[in-house]
Amino acid sequence: MNFKLLLAATAAAGLLLAGSAIAQEKKQLAFVVNASSDFWKLAEAGVKKAQGELGDGYELQFRYPAQGTAALQNALMDDLVAAGTDAIMISSADPKNSIDAFNKVAAQVPLFTTDSDAPQSKRIAYLGSSNTAAGVQAGEEMVKAMGGKEGKCMGFVGFLGADNAVERINGFKTAIEGKGITLVDVRGDDVDFARARTNVDDVLVANPEINCMVGFYSYNPPKIYEALQAAGKLGQITVVAFDEDPVTLGAVKEGSFSATVVQQPFEWGYQGMKLMAAYLGGDKSMVPADGLIIVPTAVINKENVDAFSADLKAKIGG
Repeated sequence: MNFKLLLAATAAAGLLLAGSAIAQEKKQLAFVVNASSDFWKLAEAGVKKAQGELGDGYELQFRYPAQGTAALQNALMDDLVAAGTDAIMISSADPKNSIDAFNKVAAQVPLFTTDSDAPQSKRIAYLGSSNTAAGVQAGEEMVKAMGGKEGKCMGFVGFLGADNAVERINGFKTAIEGKGITLVDVRGDDVDFARARTNVDDVLVANPEINCMVGFYSYNPPKIYEALQAAGKLGQITVVAFDEDPVTLGAVKEGSFSATVVQQPFEWGYQGMKLMAAYLGGDKSMVPADGLIIVPTAVINKENVDAFSADLKAKIGG
């Protein structure tokens, strides 16, 4: 009897080990964002689509840090590596000060960047927008909207030192140079939404000469809208936005904002997961020599905002 029990136990253990081996054969891919924001819902939808196409051989994770800091992001990546994650794509909150942390991760698993690049690190490739080109587009829209009038603009952004912020700001400045428009200053908020609103309120009180504004991160334009609405100045200050927050799209549709420059975070999630899966499978043909995979940005204005909004709803299931 004991011998039969031993055989049964041995067989059961064998089945458990086989099941564990099958589970471990799944490739673990992770997409790590820079902060909790509705902006990332589209990227999450893209990751979900990739999961459906890649099938049961892959387990895709979409991870938010507890707060939008480099320290917590880097700790999250360490945890993912320790848990057996096979490849990581990250939008870094502070790439310049995360090089050592990135290189530590890159020495263990393939590391890719999105949204905000870290080209000095040993990441394999960047997949995302050309933030410089997006900044130029925003500047061109501001020039159109001002219609030859002198402009004194204030900018608002999350991380002043992040590459995506620096590149957008520089692109914007390039487009407005010699056009009678000046970017007076850019106020950072470190992805603190309350501070993002306060920054706009303070400018409206302390800088009455400001007649144009630009919100460089997805949540900045809605905070600009809230502040202008509260101050009774909607339509009096020209606004160019970034990204596709519902408030931003509504403001474009009603004419309170001139335009918004949108990225394609859905494609970052979708293409990013497919890229990492191919790379792990030995196919490196999708990685260009310069390590840059640029997903184009687009300008959304009153003429095309309805069609764009309908496409967004379809991608995120309403």
